Amino acid sequence: MKKLFSLITLSLALSVGGAYAATSAAAPADGKTKQQTKMADCNKEAKDKDLKGEERKKFMSSCLKGASDAQKAQQAKMKSCNKEAGDKKLKGDERKKFMSGCLSA
Repeated sequence: MKKLFSLITLSLALSVGGAYAATSAAAPADGKTKQQTKMADCNKEAKDKDLKGEERKKFMSSCLKGASDAQKAQQAKMKSCNKEAGDKKLKGDERKKFMSGCLSA
């Protein structure tokens, strides 16, 4: 009787664990992970730009990191506005107002 109870308990535990594993590892609807989708998009963009060799490597690296041209431009703008605010020795609300205007320009 003890063996039967242990066997039933074990089989229930395995069946519940198996069902959990199957649902938790489910892939997205298209079957690709986020990283795979990103890789495919970057590859397509590199092909469209006809990039080869070292140029392609650099592009793929920045693309996979998520550094788009728009992000790079925004970062450069932020850096220059920040430097200008520092040069003017702006603080507090004055600095906030200046940065807002500078970044939206």
